[in-house]
Amino acid sequence: MARGGGRGGGGGSFGGGRGGGGSFGGSRGSGGRSSSGGRGGGSFGGGRGGGSWGGGSSYNRPRTGPIFVNTGGGYRRRRGPYYGGPSGGGGCGTGCGTAMITLLILGFIFFLLIPLMSSGGSSSSGSSSSITRSTIEREPLPAGSVNETDYFTDEAGWIESQTEMIDGLRYFYQETGVQPHVYITESINGSSSATIADVEAFAATLYDGLFTDEAHLLLVFYEGTPNNYITQYVTGTQAKQVIDTEAADILLDYIDRYYYESNLTDAQFFSKAFRDAADRIMTVTTSPWIPVFMIAGAAAIAFLLFYWWKKRKEQQAIEAKRTEDILNKPLSTFGGSSEADDLAKKYSDDKQ
Repeated sequence: MARGGGRGGGGGSFGGGRGGGGSFGGSRGSGGRSSSGGRGGGSFGGGRGGGSWGGGSSYNRPRTGPIFVNTGGGYRRRRGPYYGGPSGGGGCGTGCGTAMITLLILGFIFFLLIPLMSSGGSSSSGSSSSITRSTIEREPLPAGSVNETDYFTDEAGWIESQTEMIDGLRYFYQETGVQPHVYITESINGSSSATIADVEAFAATLYDGLFTDEAHLLLVFYEGTPNNYITQYVTGTQAKQVIDTEAADILLDYIDRYYYESNLTDAQFFSKAFRDAADRIMTVTTSPWIPVFMIAGAAAIAFLLFYWWKKRKEQQAIEAKRTEDILNKPLSTFGGSSEADDLAKKYSDDKQ
């Protein structure tokens, strides 16, 4: 991903470590996926980088918020699908009335439905905005579960800022209690045409070589050729209590999504994926249909109230017109003689 000469940056410390660790019975978790439409570019440099919370030399605390680093072509440009275009407008003359209100309500509901419907389910395509829903309430691992290590190994020389890279990975650790480690490489056992099975076997062996506990999440990101990559994860027996299959799918979904964000550097790409994944993993995702039904119900009630009010106004107008017509109508048009007319005629006859 990253270009430019040199090797990946070294590790750093951030205060005292949480310590602890050790074996935790059971089997480890693992999984992965492959995708096409990669970040492009060729292979540059080698070496490794990383960071840790405890021991070693110091490094500045990562800044929060979006950070954009211009390294003079130091990261690959990604091109994902573009959705959008110029928006149009229109007007409505007099007499639209109910039809206009109905169209506005339906348009509002449709506008809300599109992002809500697209946010449900899982996707392994970077062109999709779908992220796996979190349906399980999870608790972070207790303090002392992890023997802290570096946060990443950059065999490909992609990461231009270890500060930005570690920022999101450390956040993932703080939220889940599981320390992640990203292993970035462009070759597996010297081969740039490794299969999914090759990457899976490599990751399984690598876990024991990097960690001395069962509370780590190892993510191997392998891109042997441009436009094709494989992600493979291994979770320790203790870590998989938090990072289960659903949680791992959430992380891989974010990896696939941000892979195509061309405005992110490689460090920002990984960092943001882990940060957003941590938030989603540790929160139960509300069903997208609940707010949809609430909005639709409120819109239906509003429409019925408007319809009732409109009909009531029309009926009041009809009754008012009828009353006005009656009041303005001459008495002679009603036919017959009134009691007053009869008395007037009687008095007239008596005088005569």
